[in-house]
Amino acid sequence: MIYKLIFLLIIVSIAGLFTTAHFSSPPKNLGINGGNLSSCPDSPNCVSSQASDEKHMVQPFKADGPTVQIMANLKACIKKMGGNLITVNGPYLHAEFRSKWFRFVDDLECVYDEAEGRIDIRSAARLGYSDFGVNRKRVEKLRRLFAEYKI
Repeated sequence: MIYKLIFLLIIVSIAGLFTTAHFSSPPKNLGINGGNLSSCPDSPNCVSSQASDEKHMVQPFKADGPTVQIMANLKACIKKMGGNLITVNGPYLHAEFRSKWFRFVDDLECVYDEAEGRIDIRSAARLGYSDFGVNRKRVEKLRRLFAEYKI
């Protein structure tokens, strides 16, 4: 009897995780605020090229070219990685990535500064505390693809 109860509890927990993850809404702090992307929370499930602490910091991407071209390259790379483009507005881009099993959503944002030749980037999990380094790995994979990609 106890095994059936434990099994049922596990099934209900997994269903709850799936439902919560699948229907999570985007955070209200997405976008460019005062010229910058939002800061990362204290939790280790976010990385940003605009972060000042080592736990969250990643390097910005180097880029050279017109905004339209750079954004087209970013879009192509994100699609190749399985991301879903949500917003592309001038030098700003927002995409969503979903985890394979529970469909947790991570938000990836990029903003291109043509004059500086840099793309600032932020990638963060919507739910939970830790992401086991998934967002950092995603940013580094995107960096490699973007460096190789030319339309």
